[in-house]
Amino acid sequence: MHELVERQAALTPDACAVVAGRARLTYRDLDEAAAELAGALRDLGVTDEVLVGVCVRRTPWLIVAILAVLKAGGAYVALDPQFPEQRVEFMLADSRARVVLTESVQRGKFAGFDGDVLELDQGWPTGTPLTGAGASAEHLAYVLYTSGSTGRPKGVAISHRSAVAFLEWARTQFTAEDLRYTLCSTSICFDLSVFELFAPLSCGGTVVLVDTLLHLSFVPEPVTLINTVPSLLGEFLRADELPESIGTVNLAGEALPAALVDELHDTGTVKRVYNLYGPSEDTTYSTWKLVDTDPTIGHPITGTSAYVLDEKARPVPHGERGELYLGGAGVARGYLHRPGLTATRFVADPFTRVAGARMYRTGDIVTRQADGELTYHGRADRQVKLRGLRIELGEIDQALMRQAAIHHAAVVVRDGTADSACLVAYVVVDDLDTEAVRTALRVTLPEYMVPSVFVPLEALPLTPTGKVDVNALHLIRPS
Repeated sequence: MHELVERQAALTPDACAVVAGRARLTYRDLDEAAAELAGALRDLGVTDEVLVGVCVRRTPWLIVAILAVLKAGGAYVALDPQFPEQRVEFMLADSRARVVLTESVQRGKFAGFDGDVLELDQGWPTGTPLTGAGASAEHLAYVLYTSGSTGRPKGVAISHRSAVAFLEWARTQFTAEDLRYTLCSTSICFDLSVFELFAPLSCGGTVVLVDTLLHLSFVPEPVTLINTVPSLLGEFLRADELPESIGTVNLAGEALPAALVDELHDTGTVKRVYNLYGPSEDTTYSTWKLVDTDPTIGHPITGTSAYVLDEKARPVPHGERGELYLGGAGVARGYLHRPGLTATRFVADPFTRVAGARMYRTGDIVTRQADGELTYHGRADRQVKLRGLRIELGEIDQALMRQAAIHHAAVVVRDGTADSACLVAYVVVDDLDTEAVRTALRVTLPEYMVPSVFVPLEALPLTPTGKVDVNALHLIRPS
């Protein structure tokens, strides 16, 4: 991945690579700073397959840190400064990271970390700048933690080969002009960030770093592409107008309403609207469609495959529903240090002649149309996406039931429009103190996983087999 940026730095060293407010770095600045930091990391023992936590605010140093880890041969573990300390501690322990790159303002989060911590705003040990290739294509590039149904987040391990294959597709699908000023508003803990950072940096574009999409109005640069989720874009459009400079809009992470597509085309300035689908386990985007009116999830990206299979992993006829399995270049290595879970979700691919090829069971229900396009129908399990963020509802259930006052709990997504849907927790509790429960949840869960509504019940409805009756919960409306 880093070699794509190095090649671009050699071609356009004085072009602006990254801008965040008044701070900016040219490609030469970015490459040289990353090489110097990579040398310091190598002196700390960072090499192939060594994991390095990156917990840096959204400044150009965030990208320097990521590139430095890759140049040293290591893989970065994405850590959001907004995440609770306990979650960050878990991610570091579970990943077995040996080094953390952060800033002095974040240093307190790592008081119990027994590895090396470098505070980038305080400098670092001077070493020989590292040049030349670091990792090979098969080595690990990054680890992103996703919500886990058992209450334990799981790290998705992505190799350089998978990431580069994805970026090569992006470079053929999007022009240099499309990516000229690419807004980067996604946390590095989510896979959309891989596109936002590396697609423009591999073709001479500028990464425009902001905290959220809602800061777009304050950006002086003429942003040409935004990459976000439909509900956030809908929220932005209700509050402000889309800058006329934006010609390409990428939408992913949740169902795309046709009305939003029409609204974007009606601006007269947006030329292309992409509907993009893909789990982290298949390297960001798996399918794509340039949307006019019918927002299907389209066809597989170059070098990948999409199979619609029944419960016995047999292909279903066009028009019939089945589970989506993904194969090809984007399939992740698996879940970090979780061989059992990896074996259940990443299975042998019998539809290709490539030796050892695997496919990923998405748990998503789709149909394949006669023209080959895929239509998404929802989840086969309790994993959901809310405003583009993937959530295992079971993880929130577990966090709730760790609280002494709560005897039983089940969380569902209350239906609504993309931006009005919310998490509702049904709890069997002696005495519900909503604010106390929320405060306790925030110790271990990020804010987007804390339910908005709590409904106390004497007992949860159960199915005849003794499982929580989720359908019955949906009929219990909060007061």
